[in-house]
Amino acid sequence: MPNPRATHETSKTPLLLNPILAEQGAYPLLRLDERRQELQKKGTELFDFGTGDPREPTDGKIRHALIDGVPEVSRYPSTPGKQGLREAFCGWMERRHGVTLDPESEVLPATGSKEAIFHAPLAFLHHSHERRGVAYGTPGYPVYERGTLLSGGEALPVELKGENGFLLQPEAIDPERTRILWINYPHNPTGAAATYEYLESVVEFCHKHEILLFSDECYNDIYSGEPPPSILEITTQRTLAFCSLSKRSGMTGYRSAMMAGDEELIAALRKLRPSIGVATQSFVQDAASAAWGDEAHVEKRRCVFGEKRDLFTEFFEEAGLEYLPTDASFYLWVAIPDGDDEAYALRLMEEGIIVAPGRAFGAGGEGYIRIALVPGLEDCKLAIQRWAGLEAWT
Repeated sequence: MPNPRATHETSKTPLLLNPILAEQGAYPLLRLDERRQELQKKGTELFDFGTGDPREPTDGKIRHALIDGVPEVSRYPSTPGKQGLREAFCGWMERRHGVTLDPESEVLPATGSKEAIFHAPLAFLHHSHERRGVAYGTPGYPVYERGTLLSGGEALPVELKGENGFLLQPEAIDPERTRILWINYPHNPTGAAATYEYLESVVEFCHKHEILLFSDECYNDIYSGEPPPSILEITTQRTLAFCSLSKRSGMTGYRSAMMAGDEELIAALRKLRPSIGVATQSFVQDAASAAWGDEAHVEKRRCVFGEKRDLFTEFFEEAGLEYLPTDASFYLWVAIPDGDDEAYALRLMEEGIIVAPGRAFGAGGEGYIRIALVPGLEDCKLAIQRWAGLEAWT
């Protein structure tokens, strides 16, 4: 039987894409995930320290709040979200950081921090602007760059250096070109943490040069030592903090985050976001309200990540591997002896240990690997045994 589609098919011309999209390679950790799937098909036992998606169960109170919140009739969620969610977040911000926010005008929910970070520049950049540069640290989260470029902005990466503790140095920024500065502490991928005094210096620089300051604080509640500060402890003027429940509360699959700070910036995002077509589902908002309102489950998670961190740092000391000491986030940043992070990651992969090569996070990441402390404690011990055998063999 003849194929009816055949009579309509003609030779195809190449599909035109947004040139920015066409120039972007595969999302770095997506490539890593594809390789992981290949190894799984072969039956290899894997210990995945590559993607930052912890295995610890989401607290029961949060799960029950989600289930109880599923309505009989589904309705579109509003862009500002439920008042109870905004109030729960503001309560956490006051308890955790001593910052009082207006739940009506200074906070706005998002469907996870990734989409919030990606979309935020759309509200503040235009090709007609004299300054449309966005500065951010590298190595770093790839979404800062991608959101900038697809918003029509100019990407201005600033290489982070070990001698500065991987803290972005404000003097490395060109104020004549920069409209927005992204900072991210505790830092992905290095785990570096910032002091209050450092954040003060960044605020002073941005205010002086009228630069919008965006602070990615997704790891602020994962720590073993002193609680990392929020940028909002210093200022809300022309400043936004991006806070997430993904790591804090084990809610990566729920996709729930909050943007908070300057009410004029929040008002601009409230104008933007209905056009994007993303809003947090009402039942996820109920789960998020429960999460922001509870500290006990977070304290348990901190203890677990601290145990894992101690296991690996003890191993690194014994094996003579150089790493960045940190007690924040759940990442460890390890220098590779011969500098070839990709080759070293491949060697570990043969042992079933998946890590992220530093170069996946941009310039300055070469020569390092990132360990995401996501497998369970016993799996961490098994992986360290295998890694120790590899180090002994080499």
